[in-house]
Amino acid sequence: MKNLSRRSVLTLGAALGLVGVADPSKAWAWSSAGSIAGVDAVTDPWSVWDDATDPLVASLLERGQIPAVNTAMESWVRNGDPLPGAFPADLTTYLRQANVLPSWADRAKLNQAAQFNKRMSMYLFLLYGLGSGIMSTVIPREARNVYWSEGGADMKSRAAKTFTYGYDLSAIDAFQPTGHFVVTSQKTRLTHAAVRHLLPQSRAWRGVTDDQDFIPISNGDILITFHSLGTFVHGKLGDWGIRMSAAEQAAYLHMWQVALHLLGVRDDFIPATWAAAKQQSAYALTPLLAPTPEGIDLAEILLGLTAQIDLGVTRGFLNEFVRYVLSDQIGDWLKLRRDYVARGLIEVGWPAYVAFREGLSPIMPNGFSMFDRFVRALAMLFLNNGTSATYTPITIPTANRPGA
Repeated sequence: MKNLSRRSVLTLGAALGLVGVADPSKAWAWSSAGSIAGVDAVTDPWSVWDDATDPLVASLLERGQIPAVNTAMESWVRNGDPLPGAFPADLTTYLRQANVLPSWADRAKLNQAAQFNKRMSMYLFLLYGLGSGIMSTVIPREARNVYWSEGGADMKSRAAKTFTYGYDLSAIDAFQPTGHFVVTSQKTRLTHAAVRHLLPQSRAWRGVTDDQDFIPISNGDILITFHSLGTFVHGKLGDWGIRMSAAEQAAYLHMWQVALHLLGVRDDFIPATWAAAKQQSAYALTPLLAPTPEGIDLAEILLGLTAQIDLGVTRGFLNEFVRYVLSDQIGDWLKLRRDYVARGLIEVGWPAYVAFREGLSPIMPNGFSMFDRFVRALAMLFLNNGTSATYTPITIPTANRPGA
């Protein structure tokens, strides 16, 4: 892993729109006074996992019941679907408690978030894909966890499952009985528990982790993923001058607060405001960013899969757009080849495209059609190669990456 200097951390934090970057050598000190729990305490989220889910999934794995559970889950898709009768009794008991929204969930805000997602869909799909998705490859723990788990051996399938989670969250009925997201969250939470049980058994994974007592996908790791998604995207929309009302921004945050809760994150870790989220992100995410061999490989695979789609642009343009969104430092870490002609086009053309599309400029810029095709093609990729009907089921793994 490449060590970061204080200066490089501050530079990268500024590039990602973050402020107040903490010294990465300091222990966790973020106070939960800024959380939705509103209690002034300091607990290390990297030492908190999922006590409600982990023993259950470990037992299902040891009893050899996961394949049958995966088969039974095929019919369990919508939030309003009954729990499959073929589920083991202990899984059914657990899901009756976990497969519900928290008591503090605000339906009106969730509905407003759905409308916001619809209005912002083109930008969200682009930023989730070329921003958050690629950023995940320079989060060392996340990159290693993905690479050495079962899904790392088939990144096309792994990416499609990630798209399924993102699409279900962004859907207009995400939290309604006809939507999928609450169920998708439970499947993801069960998957996380399986990975926590399986990955420590991998010699390859243990050989690259810097802490032999480390258990993957802690509350801290899930928070980091949230910041690479929700906090990062919210910041970029603001940087690009996208108009968002205070109510829309609050609704978008509330959607993520509920999503974090459904994944098993404790309420005293979940930021209560965007200011608290940005503070926590700058403190916790930015100092962790660094290249790894696994992350470099994953980024190339993900960008290679994206480049297979007819985006109407070159691979050099794709590389430069990632650099434009994330920073040249991250682009250098990932060894993304430079295309300075494409970069010049992006730096001039993208702000003009956004301004015209948002009604902030009456002049259609040169290159509008190219950017529009690019954005729309990425959105279709996010929707599983062009159709939301192509559902990629999330399944619980039973092993690690072959050979790991």
